[in-house]
Parts: sequence; structure tokens; C-alpha cells
Amino acid sequence: MNLPFAIERLIEEFTRLPGIGVKTAQRLAFFVIEADDEILNLSEAIVRAKREIKYCNICYNFSEEDLCPICKSQKRDQSTICVVEEPKDILSIEKTKEYNGLYHVLHGAISPLEGIGPEDIKIRELITRLADSNIEEIIVATNPTIEGEATSVYLSKLISQFDILVTRIAHGIPVGSGIEYADEITMTKALEGRRKLR
Repeated sequence: MNLPFAIERLIEEFTRLPGIGVKTAQRLAFFVIEADDEILNLSEAIVRAKREIKYCNICYNFSEEDLCPICKSQKRDQSTICVVEEPKDILSIEKTKEYNGLYHVLHGAISPLEGIGPEDIKIRELITRLADSNIEEIIVATNPTIEGEATSVYLSKLISQFDILVTRIAHGIPVGSGIEYADEITMTKALEGRRKLR
């Protein structure tokens, strides 16, 4: 089927989204074309998010300001940092209402096979942060994957230079799965069952 170039381009761009195959991309493209003007609200929201969202200067979570609401809050436990791979992991942990400390987002995990080393994620920023703070515990909440485990071991060795307790969340989360897919009960159990790394 020969489609106008604009629709072909729209389909191609949709297929770049995670979990979107060609058939779904086609359905989305036709929906967008046939939708009323409210679809423009979606496009404006996407453009606005891309323009206005940046990284928090402290934890590297997504934020509209220099500091995210969590880093700005004086009600949070300032002695604990939970280290996660991605900003979306924070949502899963926050849903449990069991954790009230700070966060640090690595934006990835160490993966030699994919050419991702410690210098490619926000590990250096975490170590700098630890040197200038009164942190008592680091909770490593990387995903229970080979890359997540490698990252947690690397962090544990690196943080050993400080007098800081390093713990790892328990594996209430299925191995090979991601934190973002964990329900509140599983995430709560994982936080409660965290173990000491060193």
C-alpha cells in the first residue's frame, strides 16, 4: 500500500517507541490523522515536556527546576540515598510509602557487552555527592539482572572508601524483570528485605 510520505514518516517514528511494532504504529498513525484537534494537545504536551524537563542537579531525577521536589524537601530522611537505574524506578519505590530518603539516578547500568562502563552512567556524581554529605546508608536498588548485579557490586567496592552502610534490596522482584513492573507489595518486601553488601 502506497501511503503519503507524512504518514509513512509518522509510522516510522512510532516504531522507534519501546514496545511498538509496525502494526501498532500503523494503528496509532491512522488514529492521529483521523483524531479531532485534541490530538494537538498531545503534541504540545510532548514538545513542552522535551523543552522543560531536565535533570535535578543533585539526584539526576527528572525535574522542571534545578532541584526536584524530593531533593528540595526537608521532610525526607537526609541520611539515606536509594540508588536506582532510571527515573521511572523512583515511582515504583515511592508507591510503597515505605521509603522516605533521597535518591540517586544512575541513568543506566554497567554493561560491558553493550559498551556501557562506569564512566557512562552517573556513578562519579554519586561518589562526589557522598564526599560532601552526611549519608549513613546507601540502598542499591538496581534491577535484578546481570547488569544490575554488576553495577551493585561495583558500587559496593567504590563506596567502601566511605564509612557508609551499603545495602541491596532483596529479590522480591523476579530476576530478569525491572523495578518499574513491581507492584507495591513486592516493592515493599524488597525494601524491607534489603541486605548488607559489605
